[in-house]
Order: sequence, then structure tokens, then C-alpha cells
Amino acid sequence: MPLLPLFVNLAGRRVLLVGAGPVAAGKLAQLRAAGAEVRVVAPDVHPDIEAAGVPIERRGFRAADLHDVWFVVAAAPPAVNREVADAARARRVFVNAVDDPENATAFLSGVVRRDGVTVAISTEGHAPGLTALIREALDALLPRDLGAWMQEARRLRARWRQDGVPMSARRPLLLEALNRLYRRREPHDGVLDEAERTEQTLTATGHRTEAPWR
Repeated sequence: MPLLPLFVNLAGRRVLLVGAGPVAAGKLAQLRAAGAEVRVVAPDVHPDIEAAGVPIERRGFRAADLHDVWFVVAAAPPAVNREVADAARARRVFVNAVDDPENATAFLSGVVRRDGVTVAISTEGHAPGLTALIREALDALLPRDLGAWMQEARRLRARWRQDGVPMSARRPLLLEALNRLYRRREPHDGVLDEAERTEQTLTATGHRTEAPWR
């Protein structure tokens, strides 16, 4: 079945990381960046995890480790991941099993973060290399002035909510507002290529408009 793309708020919530190798160290960095309270369970611990200052229990996984956790990442050998998945399923806890889609109910995607915008890509755990390539491509395609887009969108959203503008009317209005950002610029100021890329991105929404710099 197709997966449901979802962004979750883990700030201040307990997350269990089973395994403590180099790959687990990368997952730990992602979880901590999201503000999660991470506890690690593993018999052997990578120096990067040791230096992270998170609680560590040097032993094998126990089902009781899932008590009061919101999410679990299994970055251990397949047999251990399977044990974690079985215990998590019984407790209705989602588990990300690293490079082990058969034992996973959640997948950490390739992520591009810029200026308050997050774009996530998933191949449902079956092609992580392709996920990384697509992430790099999207990172190159996003406009360098995406922060200005975000600022304008936030400003207009507040006004539209106050004025009761329906959701269905907002997208074309936002498209026009973003195009107006480029009317304030001249082609010789070095943003022509950027503006052309922006037109391609905006018209991909299905609301084709005349390019403001022509």
C-alpha cells in the first residue's frame, strides 16, 4: 500500500534508538535536531554516540525498553530489528528499521531544509541511494531566495485569514504575489536566471502567468 507522507513533532518526546554503530550515529543526529529525547540501547557504542551525551544502556534490546516512547529507530542487525519490530507492533509504536524495510512501519526520508521550508523524499526504504540523488536534485532546483517566498507567504496568510479569504482562492493569489517579487528587480541585477527557474516552478502548479521580467 502507498505510504502516507507525514511530518511529526518529536520535540520533547521520548525516542528509543536500538543500535549504536556509525549509521545509528547519523540517525541520532537527525532525531536530536528534531528536539527528541533520545535513549540508546546497544552492547557496543560508536564514539560519536558516546560523545553525544545522551542516555546509553550498554546491553541488548528488551521489549520493556519501549515503555513510554513515541517512536523507535532500530539500527541493529536484522534479527534484532525484527525483535524490535515485533515488540513495537504489539505496543502500537511506529518503528524505523534502518535499511531493513521488512521490519519497518515508518521511514526516515531524504530531507531538504531551507529558510523554513522542508521537502522530504521517500522510496519506502527500498532505494536509499535514489532518495539521496533526488534530494540533491531538488536542493539544486529550489530558488536561492526561497526565504523571500516564505516571508511573503506568511505575511499574506495572516491577512487572508483575517479577511476570510477561502483556501481555494489563496493559491492563485500567492502565485501573483510571488511573481510581483521579481517585478521589483531588473534583468541586469543578476537574477534573470533565477527568475526563469522560478517561473518554471510556479507554473508547474497549473496557474500559468506571464513572466513578469519580460
